[in-house]
Amino acid sequence: MDLLNNRNSVKVGAMDKDTEIKWMADVEDKDYPAAQSYLSLLHTDTEVIGLVKKLKDAKIVSFKAKDIFRASGLSLLGISNSHVDKDQKKIKEGTALSPLLLVRDAQNGKLIIADGYHRLCAVYAVNEDAVIPCKIV
Repeated sequence: MDLLNNRNSVKVGAMDKDTEIKWMADVEDKDYPAAQSYLSLLHTDTEVIGLVKKLKDAKIVSFKAKDIFRASGLSLLGISNSHVDKDQKKIKEGTALSPLLLVRDAQNGKLIIADGYHRLCAVYAVNEDAVIPCKIV
């Protein structure tokens, strides 16, 4: 997977002035089964199959980390969470992260982070204004 070009990289001030948050050009294949597993807690099997297909077909778009958090209504996990810590280490090492998978829950007025919650928390802790590539349906 290719990295997104530099216009989609975000300079990180809090971690290190020279550090960039790098993103893969597309979602990793392993993220779709993870999204499916999570979404199966919220939707019927038929709905989940449809949502995952739509996510696979969706184009990459971008949103600021702080806006994703506000729309989701979720709490921020700290670096004491092992997955967040792992993702922050990836950021420091310059390893590209996979874009997030998001689902709009219009009925409840919330955004569902189907996959990428820990990545979002890691990025937010570094730069709440970071622009994060996502697929959203």
